[in-house]
Amino acid sequence: MNITEHYDIIIIGTGAGGGTLAYRLAPSEKKILVLERGDFLPREKENWSAKEVYQKERYHTTEHWYDKDGKAFRPQTGYWVGGNTKLYGSALIRLRERDFEAVTHKDGISPAWELKYQDFEPYYTQAEKLYDVHGKQGEDPTDPPRSQPFPNPEISHKPHIQEISDGIRELGYYPFHLPMGMKLNEADLTRSPCIRCDTHDGYPCLVHAKADAEVNTILPIRDKSNLTLLTKAKVLKLHTSESGREITAVETDVNGQLHHFSADIVVVSCGAINSAALLLRSANDKHPNGLANSSDQVGRNYMKQQEFAVLSIHFETFEAKFQKTIGVNDFYWGEPDFPYPMGMVQNTGDVLTDMIPAEAPPLLAPFVKLIPEFGLQQIAERAVGWWLQTEDLPDPNNRVRTLGDKLYVDYTLNNTEAAQRLLHRWTSVMKSISQKAAHVIPFSLYPRNEVPQEAVAHQCGTCRFGNDPKTSVLDLNCRTHDINNLYVVDSSFFPSNSGVNPTLTIIANALRIGDHLTQLI
Repeated sequence: MNITEHYDIIIIGTGAGGGTLAYRLAPSEKKILVLERGDFLPREKENWSAKEVYQKERYHTTEHWYDKDGKAFRPQTGYWVGGNTKLYGSALIRLRERDFEAVTHKDGISPAWELKYQDFEPYYTQAEKLYDVHGKQGEDPTDPPRSQPFPNPEISHKPHIQEISDGIRELGYYPFHLPMGMKLNEADLTRSPCIRCDTHDGYPCLVHAKADAEVNTILPIRDKSNLTLLTKAKVLKLHTSESGREITAVETDVNGQLHHFSADIVVVSCGAINSAALLLRSANDKHPNGLANSSDQVGRNYMKQQEFAVLSIHFETFEAKFQKTIGVNDFYWGEPDFPYPMGMVQNTGDVLTDMIPAEAPPLLAPFVKLIPEFGLQQIAERAVGWWLQTEDLPDPNNRVRTLGDKLYVDYTLNNTEAAQRLLHRWTSVMKSISQKAAHVIPFSLYPRNEVPQEAVAHQCGTCRFGNDPKTSVLDLNCRTHDINNLYVVDSSFFPSNSGVNPTLTIIANALRIGDHLTQLI
């Protein structure tokens, strides 16, 4: 095997984990190779087209994965510099302090993390600064303690959204300004990259005003002399030494040419699903069940949250753009007659006409197709989207596995009663607001859609960290127990999920591991 070139460190992937880690390590002046299977996402008018983004899925991969029944599906994931942060909604939220402890849910126990909130708190603070997070301290009663306030002021509610927030508050709840990663200057919009457009949530940002891993971490270090970024570089396999204790080569297809790179340290940051798949596909005589898999935990305990998209329809049209500013955690830990966690509510980006056919729930989809475009426009102009997410529990049978070139994601929902409870509770909140504010139509059935298997944006688990090599894949510094120079730095390390978006924790952990690796290299 001919080694193309040797580096101090190789990072595979440029998303929230890999991109942030590369940013942290770049000042070390060590020789760094960053491999990204995709390319830079093109800046084009289609970035802001609901039809292209939602109906045609222009920026999602065309590859197919398979579910537990062997049915093929096209995952809603993209291979770009910046990873899935190019298409994320940029809600950047800390796990609650209690999320790091063992928590009793209706369907079982969410296991404790061996590191606690205080271990991550300094890195959460750094992550919020790095990713331009806007927020307001003291509004959310479930907020964990903070060593510093948010680095940027909260994003203001537009008038109609403010009315909804006020209506929620009048019912005795505590809506808060959703922490968002944005390059927004509301004090002086002439200096603001962000223009508060209506195509944010799920869209690439044409003006690079969304705080994503490409814009905030890769572009600032791209021209450093010690860093090499290769795009269209898909890693096929990791090779080990005869002892099986070191990675000796990273086999990579670069624009159709096969290369073997080596490094003192190799970091896998492909996302929880693809990181596990790469380890499994790299099986050899010393690691017959896949690399770092002596515990048989690689790929297991895959989690993605239970998620619902809900629409509330209003009498009046919404002139406001960029509506995604409300979060509600009043039901995060349950309610008096249901003492189990239920999850988080946040409103979504603007609902546009061309989004509705793509997002309609199965029961309503046939009827939506019969509605003329004018009718869809009338709905879109009067709709507010809500996103509900409930923690799912780690289950060893929910797993990523590979068979030849095929990637399987076996997943069965759990903790469903809590999720349904949150859905019905939020529907009742919307109906109650309708009695206080005349601009909400009190539908007996709110259009809602359970987010399908294809949605993998909040993926985590698959290579859990811990001190015991028999029950975990990684140690507490995210180095594999079995291989001395192999790390996994993305959402794979989560030993349990939470009810909030995972991205800020991925970023914070990447900064933490970056500090650890800086001491080693």
